[in-house]
Amino acid sequence: MAASAAASNALPRRATDVALFLPALSGGGAERVILNLSAALADRGYAVDLVIAVRTGEYLANVPETVRLVSLDVQRTLQGFLPLVRYLRREQPRVLMSALDNANIVGVAATRAARVTGAKTRVIVSARNTLSLDSQTMPASRRAITLRALGVCHKLADDVATVSNGAADDLARTLGIEREKIHVIYNPVVTPALLSAGAASLSHPWLEPGAPPVVLGVGRLSRQKDFATLVRAFAQVRHQRAARLMILGQGEERDRLEALARELGVADDVSLPGFVSNPYAYISRAAAVVLSSQWEGLPAVLIESLALGTPVVSTDCESGPREILRGGADGPLVPVGDAPRMAEAIATVLSRPRPTIADDVWRPFTLDVAVDQYVRLMRLETRQHA
Repeated sequence: MAASAAASNALPRRATDVALFLPALSGGGAERVILNLSAALADRGYAVDLVIAVRTGEYLANVPETVRLVSLDVQRTLQGFLPLVRYLRREQPRVLMSALDNANIVGVAATRAARVTGAKTRVIVSARNTLSLDSQTMPASRRAITLRALGVCHKLADDVATVSNGAADDLARTLGIEREKIHVIYNPVVTPALLSAGAASLSHPWLEPGAPPVVLGVGRLSRQKDFATLVRAFAQVRHQRAARLMILGQGEERDRLEALARELGVADDVSLPGFVSNPYAYISRAAAVVLSSQWEGLPAVLIESLALGTPVVSTDCESGPREILRGGADGPLVPVGDAPRMAEAIATVLSRPRPTIADDVWRPFTLDVAVDQYVRLMRLETRQHA
């Protein structure tokens, strides 16, 4: 292949059914979901390319052998326009689905450009977050340009998919697109691999039998995840009982969170180990998983925790937690940024015996359910599982 779209594994050239386009393979929830989807489509017999703009990320080693990894080898996602046009002209996948804002913009623009020379690839954009809130983190000048570009690309896409009804409603309002054009497909979160990874062995002194209960947070150390509120809530719990807090992930808020733990006098009981390759082994052994986010699209960690039998506490943020937890029936919902209410909910969960979580709580988020819906959206013929 040309250097601008070099294949990174040894799968033979073949007619591509599906191309999934991401900025990179960073260790985030969207990237993990797209990896799950790529593997499941390949297992059903579809020829799948996973196309990334920048060859980087913690999940590079996790690409399934059945999926061809194609790197555009650029420095920034927006520079991937011309290499992606060349890829689409050469490979002509039946459908390209992009995920995350810049990839969505580039994916639609490149697909439209490739059609000028006869390519017939359909393009689907996939929104993974609550856009009105997510865009607030951008500088004002960049926000206006990005929202304008996203509005155009979502209108030009053949279809739009998003991960929750709340995110879909927000997307329609924010970009001025028809709500009927947006297909809600819950993330393919619960997989056999997830359940197996949750049962994997783990040696950590905090998670040994008889140790104080561990409250777990998982996600990028960023403003969106608002782990500062979780640290404040944990400090209130810790002053009442023995407990520990572990937050898995890395990001720009690390120094601030460590300083806050010291200020609140709980640094010895707070651990930030960074990115871990198997967070599920931690989730399955935690006493509770807490989502403290200011906003989300469909937070996978809540679904993963429920599937692994771990009780959860979540902010009632836009959007996803209320849908996942069925209005709070399957885990307490607390106001965003409210440390006292979060502390109260954590203390309540820790004081109760570990519950048995019914399968129907997480079944809508299983891989087979989501893949069936994506196959229909992509207009692929149905194939038997491999």
